[in-house]
Amino acid sequence: MSTSSSTCPECQGQRVYRQGGISAGGGYAPNYLAKLGSMWRAPKFTIAVCADCGLTRFYASPEARAKLGDNSAWRRG
Repeated sequence: MSTSSSTCPECQGQRVYRQGGISAGGGYAPNYLAKLGSMWRAPKFTIAVCADCGLTRFYASPEARAKLGDNSAWRRG
């Protein structure tokens, strides 16, 4: 985990930490990014946490986001 130079949108704090490669679920866990992974691999999140206020944000991986437009399980808007 490393610090990020980004600013927290909630409190404008500068101590935002990120960790990547977190599984978005499936199997026995909820599948938060349903149908955006592959048959054998769950899609991934990068998670950002502000050490000042605790705001936590989840970002879908570029591979998962690339599948959104062609996927009938997700709708725009």
